[in-house]
Amino acid sequence: MAEEDSVGEGYAEIVVVRHGETSWNAERKIQGHLDVELNDAGRQQAEKVAQRLSKEPKVSYVYSSDLKRAFETAQIIAAKCGNLEYIIPSWVLRPSPMVYLSNSIIELDVAPMVLTDPDLRERHLGDMQGLVYQEASKLRPEAYKAFASNRTDVDIPGGGESLDKLYDRCTSALQRIGDKHQGERVVVVTHGGVIRSLYERARPSARKVEKILNTSVNVFRLFDGDKWTIQVWGDVSHLDQTGFLQSGFGGDRTSG
Repeated sequence: MAEEDSVGEGYAEIVVVRHGETSWNAERKIQGHLDVELNDAGRQQAEKVAQRLSKEPKVSYVYSSDLKRAFETAQIIAAKCGNLEYIIPSWVLRPSPMVYLSNSIIELDVAPMVLTDPDLRERHLGDMQGLVYQEASKLRPEAYKAFASNRTDVDIPGGGESLDKLYDRCTSALQRIGDKHQGERVVVVTHGGVIRSLYERARPSARKVEKILNTSVNVFRLFDGDKWTIQVWGDVSHLDQTGFLQSGFGGDRTSG
């Protein structure tokens, strides 16, 4: 993928990445806000996308949903990209006298910082969460009916969100990030349903998107005012010949 060497002052460049695969993706189970870790394939996918991003223009910050599958993906990316903000242990800020009395060099245990935002979470899917997708219509018919509705203002029973609520939540989150990082390139690791909403914000008159694959790269530019553009969409070239793509579930209308 060809990228410019620097980011212009009039916009923020936000690299939006879907999290790596989980065992529930592979089992076709609906996650929503349930906190499922990456599986081995997902960790390998995260390593691949991290390697790719480390070779592209400098990333200033990494943001993530606070759910484990996104946060772990983001941590792997942050560790590979380097030159990010770092978390310093609190004791370093308040050193004990022993630190000054010793002539030894102390090696600090620091980790790349990932900034979490719960507004980047997947859509809350209410009573659908935890079910295998093919069984949901029988086990939770009312929730499934709301989920399958063509209306965007229908909440899913069991505390679930409508598509409108998801859209407002996640587009506001990305706009806040964009406003804060004009002239910078940042990474945001999030979920399939969120990325579909971000696409609709940038391209409201375009056709609905199909599947959003695990660790796909989607590059948005957020300009002064309210203009959003998409520079790169759905790029998974870093996963060529890995064999990880076939088992992924979600990222389309069944996202969760």
